[in-house]
Amino acid sequence: MGTVEESLKCPVCQDFFTDPVTLPCGHDFCLTCIQAVWETDESAQGPCFCPECQIFLSSDLTLQVNSSLQTRVKDFTSNRTSAAERESRATKSSSPILCDHCIETPSVAIKTCLTCDASLCQAHALQHQQRSALREHTVVEVTGDLLSLKCREHRDELKLFCTEERVPVCCLCVLVGTHKNHRALQLHEACADFKSMLESTMSQLLKRRGEAEHTIKDLESLYTETVKSAAEIRERVSDKYSRIRVVLDGDERLMMQILDAEETYMTEWLEAQRGNMEAHIKEIDRLRASSKSLLQETNHLRFLQQIRAQSLCDPLDLAPIQEVDRALCDPEKMRTVEKLVDDLSVALSQHFPRMWSYLSSPALDCSTAHPKLEISSDRRQVFWRRQPVPEALSPRPYDSQYSVLAQDSFTAGRHYWEVIVQEKPYWLIGVTTGSGDKTDHQSQSSSSVNLNSTSWCIYHGDGQYLACHDTQEKQLSVGRRVRKLGILANLQKGELSFFDADSMSLLHTFCVQCTEPLFPMLNPCIDVNGLNQQPLTLFYIKDL
Repeated sequence: MGTVEESLKCPVCQDFFTDPVTLPCGHDFCLTCIQAVWETDESAQGPCFCPECQIFLSSDLTLQVNSSLQTRVKDFTSNRTSAAERESRATKSSSPILCDHCIETPSVAIKTCLTCDASLCQAHALQHQQRSALREHTVVEVTGDLLSLKCREHRDELKLFCTEERVPVCCLCVLVGTHKNHRALQLHEACADFKSMLESTMSQLLKRRGEAEHTIKDLESLYTETVKSAAEIRERVSDKYSRIRVVLDGDERLMMQILDAEETYMTEWLEAQRGNMEAHIKEIDRLRASSKSLLQETNHLRFLQQIRAQSLCDPLDLAPIQEVDRALCDPEKMRTVEKLVDDLSVALSQHFPRMWSYLSSPALDCSTAHPKLEISSDRRQVFWRRQPVPEALSPRPYDSQYSVLAQDSFTAGRHYWEVIVQEKPYWLIGVTTGSGDKTDHQSQSSSSVNLNSTSWCIYHGDGQYLACHDTQEKQLSVGRRVRKLGILANLQKGELSFFDADSMSLLHTFCVQCTEPLFPMLNPCIDVNGLNQQPLTLFYIKDL
């Protein structure tokens, strides 16, 4: 600490720099100190010199304040002052505060007069109440830290509240200080305004809590309906399979696995939504409790200090509770399974093999993920890291470099996989050769995955679907919102097809003529203001 302190002191006055200047030789001095040295020296008319290294300098040298060094001095001195004040307060709090007016027999103080800067025992506090000349004084509960209740700049009482800076101020601050021409209120007026705001906030929180409870009931109802629908459809499917059991044992097992996995994902999603609502209710209860505690505070100054410390000066900007979109839990995929069984009974041979027979369960390769992406521990999910991202960084809602590749690639055969997107407003999913990704990523701060001649993707942006390859984009006509995207790579035919994985309806087919290994690629897209933070999830079934 001594070395740092010495480096911030002027060699001439031996005190901390004031308006420090740096000479061409690199030595620092106070502006007034170096000017005084040059003015008092006998050779003032000749060349200037550095008092430290004695090097001669130009007589027409222009001195400029070193703002960086000046900032370091201010930071160091303010930190040292704050530490001294904290030490002083700690020392005072360890011993009882005595009355400043009791001379012969000191008494314990119970009040503090901010006007007199004095601590008062019970008798002298009573005098302040009885004497007309002292009745206008501001008397508060005894405190050993008067500075916290007074303006640090003018050492005057904090009697006003600046509505622009939202801090208690003294009268001089508003008249001639840093809050000059700012609008100010008396403390009791500011307290009344903020209490009114908090009461309104509590009403909003109570209403929001009711909406959240209603949403939980809807989620519970959907959960029950989902389980019931899964059970009913599973029973019907099982009955239909029993009539063609001889040739379809393997196919039935596959269909039942799909139903189990679909039910699991739907119920897990509903449980996650319920968890979000319960967490929202807990946060509401916490805010209500905090607001209720603040409303019970009778000391205006402490109230204002606490409301600022808890960042409750502004009305809460609460996003509305979104109603449960029942379409997201529509067991359409399970009904699709049932419909496929019905179709199979009519034309059995036309439906073999199932596309789901080629269903793979790729795991994500963390080493290829962009640093701003986060991969789940089971390597099945990828999402944008939960950190603020300036909107200026994203001229478009997506950037193809924010991607992650699957661990395994394929060069031949048929491969099918599904990605759950649910209500995500922006995403980019496809395949790429991934040339150089694993090596380049070790030396660069971002993944080098980009849309090029060896990448084929589907992009969804707020309801619009684009088929992207190289620099070409083709808008797709999609009847309903895709909740799960299915990708089938048929390398024998050189085709890459994208499906609505719930209805198995074809969205688009690319002609792929590529000899390099192909990697599944997922891009959750940039999250701005928390609107696109949902993950992309690789769908998989157990015991595949």
